[in-house]
Amino acid sequence: MGVVTFGFLSTARINDHLLAAARDSELVRVLAVASRDQARAETYAREHGIERAYGGYDELLADPDVEAVYVSLPNSLHVEWSIRALEAGKHVLCEKPLTRRPEDVERAFDAAEREGRLLMEAFMYRHHPQTKRVKQLVDEGAIGELRAMRAAFSFDLLAERDEEDIRLNAELDGGSLMDVGSYCVSGARLLAGEPERAFGEQVPAPSGVDMTFYGTLRFPGDVVAQFHSSLALPFKQELEVLGTEGSLLVEAPWRVDLGGDVFLRRDSAVERIEVEEADAYRLELENLAAAIRGEATPLLGRDDAAGQAATIAALYASADAREALAP
Repeated sequence: MGVVTFGFLSTARINDHLLAAARDSELVRVLAVASRDQARAETYAREHGIERAYGGYDELLADPDVEAVYVSLPNSLHVEWSIRALEAGKHVLCEKPLTRRPEDVERAFDAAEREGRLLMEAFMYRHHPQTKRVKQLVDEGAIGELRAMRAAFSFDLLAERDEEDIRLNAELDGGSLMDVGSYCVSGARLLAGEPERAFGEQVPAPSGVDMTFYGTLRFPGDVVAQFHSSLALPFKQELEVLGTEGSLLVEAPWRVDLGGDVFLRRDSAVERIEVEEADAYRLELENLAAAIRGEATPLLGRDDAAGQAATIAALYASADAREALAP
């Protein structure tokens, strides 16, 4: 279908996963990278085998050979630069979460429709065969009727001795919910739909961001999901899905590449679910590339991004008000 050329806005560490995925793909090529500093961009491009380096994001957007951009800037800049890229005629893959503000989701997708371009939020785990298999099992009634979920995603950012990390910066929309916690919210919504109520509690960092976040989401049909996310606890990722006739335990639901199994429990029997190995980052890039060529539909679009932002907004508002709120 022809290789789709990408440009990367920023030299963030998350880029490493997508650069490796693009190297393994016959459908995607990373042509350019931009930084706020020309020398930094050139060094990064040289180290990663990228052909073109720009000392400004607008310079990259002006490159006619770049068809799509990956926005891996700090959270607070996601919508602004996604819209600028769309208005420059580029398709956009924006790192998750797109935003915590539902109105900004609408602005961004309105721009995409107006410009005739595609915009997709980069929840890479959604593209993995494991995620699709878990949803299939729930939808098919393998655990009976869905009743509850328990999710976690945490790591100790301070153990890395990086107190300047952007995830600790309130002005850049940092915090655990806007990082690892967004996966827990996304996973619960994938399996249960959009929540009716949200309740949140946060443990703040000195900078004002939520260092740890505890959330409860109430869905239609009396389904309840509870999760915790943290930038100050030991590494943990897990998803447990409980139904009237059994449960699913997903040991590595978000970073599938780190390894883990899926177990289906019914009565006293435990079955290990076989899941195809895959690179979620490559599948994510290739889904957008195929959609750009008119050969697929983006897995994640406006409705999912709007639901995600509305839920995150409700969780933060609940934590501030100390009461449960509707998204």
